[in-house]
Amino acid sequence: MKATYINYSDTKSFSPTILSYLAHDPNLNPFISYFPTLDNFGKLLHERKVGADRTILVETLLNQYSRLKTTLSAAVQKNIELLRDEKTFTVTTGHQLNIFTGPLYFIYKIVTAINLAKELKLAYPDKDFVPVYWMASEDHDFAEINHTSLLGRKISWDSEVSGATGKVDPSTIREALREYQQVLGVSDNSAKLSAIIEQAYLHHNTLADATRYLVNALFESYGLLVVDADEKLLKQQFASIMEEDIINQRSFSLINQTSSNLAQAGFNTQVNAREINFFYMIEGVRERIVFENGKYYVLNTELKFSKEELQQEIKAYPERFSPNVIMRPLYQEVILPNLAYIGGGAEIVYWLQLKSNFDFYKIDFPILLLRNSALITHEEFTNKLCRLQICHKDIFRPAEELKKEWVINHSNHTLNLSAEWVELNSIFEKIKLRTYKIDPTLSPSTEAVKVRLQKAINNLEKKMIKADVRNHDEILEKIDSLRSKYFPGNGLQERIENFACFYIKHGDGFIEELVRHFKPLDFKFTILEP
Repeated sequence: MKATYINYSDTKSFSPTILSYLAHDPNLNPFISYFPTLDNFGKLLHERKVGADRTILVETLLNQYSRLKTTLSAAVQKNIELLRDEKTFTVTTGHQLNIFTGPLYFIYKIVTAINLAKELKLAYPDKDFVPVYWMASEDHDFAEINHTSLLGRKISWDSEVSGATGKVDPSTIREALREYQQVLGVSDNSAKLSAIIEQAYLHHNTLADATRYLVNALFESYGLLVVDADEKLLKQQFASIMEEDIINQRSFSLINQTSSNLAQAGFNTQVNAREINFFYMIEGVRERIVFENGKYYVLNTELKFSKEELQQEIKAYPERFSPNVIMRPLYQEVILPNLAYIGGGAEIVYWLQLKSNFDFYKIDFPILLLRNSALITHEEFTNKLCRLQICHKDIFRPAEELKKEWVINHSNHTLNLSAEWVELNSIFEKIKLRTYKIDPTLSPSTEAVKVRLQKAINNLEKKMIKADVRNHDEILEKIDSLRSKYFPGNGLQERIENFACFYIKHGDGFIEELVRHFKPLDFKFTILEP
């Protein structure tokens, strides 16, 4: 594939806060550790205080991988063992357990992590860097992960599910899996992917293990490690923070103040902190903990605790306490020797709200990295744009805006009345002066007539453009066709389409091409064309 890179701002798809972050806006300095540059990673490497128990981390990973119906690749085994060494660090991305990986950006996050680890190793060869995919196995919003879109067809897993999605038995996915396989069609690549997903979902007992198998099958050669943090031994390292945060409600005031500071600096926020930012989680249940009338209650259950009972419960069963979106990042940094978190635009924004909370608990804040984004095109994409005299960045604009500009630029007629309006405006100034001499109170009436005429001129201009559009139907249909093909639902392809659309055409070469072309620290949107 060949790659074309454009600025994120040219895609019209990223928030002002993200664009400011990419531009290293100094107003964001209070909300980060460092902006993402190779030099700044060196500074963080020098400062990073790793409190994670590396032995527990390695043994947990070995235990989790032992449940997979596969032999571990040499690259995965090597990276697990590297974590024992104090000179090894992780770069982490995370996502929910979307079935069949969900939208394309699931894949893009992981490739960004893989490539960042490679770049850091080249820059700091005396250290080792391991890419990590953190499974959001404790999430309970099944409706967000139970579907995917493949070749314009929505495929859904309809099932009654409660509690943490990572513990869901995937055996009931069979009907959705068969539908997915049918859409894949018949080819060598289709057969390979079909076998992988069948082994993943029909031969493992939980959705977490199924997802681990699938992600490992796609990325094992790159040494990617898949972490499921829903483990007692890992949560024991977080227990003191759990207790402090639930009982004294530290995060609530800290994050609210940071959010207010962000807003005052002109930046949007993404999440709201609660007084208690933990769920209570047992089989089939993951419900919020609330404090009322001197007791800690688990919503939608009969469970309640006194302060002393809650402290004892955390000590004995830390695995029953599940961090929400506010506390999960802190948990991640406690149990991993981590340097960077790689996320989408919304994720980066909510991490900006968390810096003061990290400072309070004396946990190092990672460098935040916007994941790579891409548009995958077909052969002749660039040639088609050239024939239409449209540049790469313009195809990201709304179709109607793009077509209007094309008609104006290529019409045989002059479709704007700006020159005529300059003349009319000059005439009105003369009329306004004359009426003022007769009676000063007539000036507003003259101005009102001018406003009505300007509106009429604008409407006439629109009608002229609309009339001329019919002279270019064939070209404009091609613009519509390109837009609908590459921007499903008028949004970015990566937020809708499943990676299988391209795997069935390119096989393992698809991910290889992403790895070849994604540049994590260049911060450009990638357009890939065969």
